[in-house]
Amino acid sequence: MKTTAMKTIIITVRTSILLMVLILVYQLAVTGIAQAAMPHKANGSLIYDGKKLIGSELIGQSFTSPRYFQGRVSSIDYNAASSGTPNYAPSNPDMLKRVQDSITQWKANNPDVPLRQLPIDLISNSGSGLDPDISPASARAQIPRISSLTGIPAEQLEQLVKEHTAGRDLGLFGEEHVNVLKLNIALSKLPANKH
Repeated sequence: MKTTAMKTIIITVRTSILLMVLILVYQLAVTGIAQAAMPHKANGSLIYDGKKLIGSELIGQSFTSPRYFQGRVSSIDYNAASSGTPNYAPSNPDMLKRVQDSITQWKANNPDVPLRQLPIDLISNSGSGLDPDISPASARAQIPRISSLTGIPAEQLEQLVKEHTAGRDLGLFGEEHVNVLKLNIALSKLPANKH
């Protein structure tokens, strides 16, 4: 009986060691392939200004200056360590207050744009709270404010949004979108925006 128990223990230990080795080899292989095939994506799609890290094109950021394009609302302040948002029903009082606050802020910051032209993604969370993209309509709705504050002509900002609009993935999946971080980096390089 002791021999059977010992055999079972030995088989269990060997199987565990074999599985750990296989998992390690698999992880190293996948990491190696990713580094060789797409190093930028494998390393987090990080964006640098020279040697200074600005952020990741996959994680949204909060832009507090009204001179820049604003992204989607984030209940978690774009903290990637705590991805996710409250799953409130549309009738939830906290949700209604947050949306009303977002609308009030929009009206104050964008007096030249009627509320009916406010795209829904500028006052709604994404599922993760980390979405780095907005719709092209959301970017265009912010052009009057940015043009007024920076002196950059609206036509030039419209062209900037057009240049930074990405299409559907593989031409089929998702919607057209604009990466807010990339758009704001390009905006910051326009001569009229530098004060």
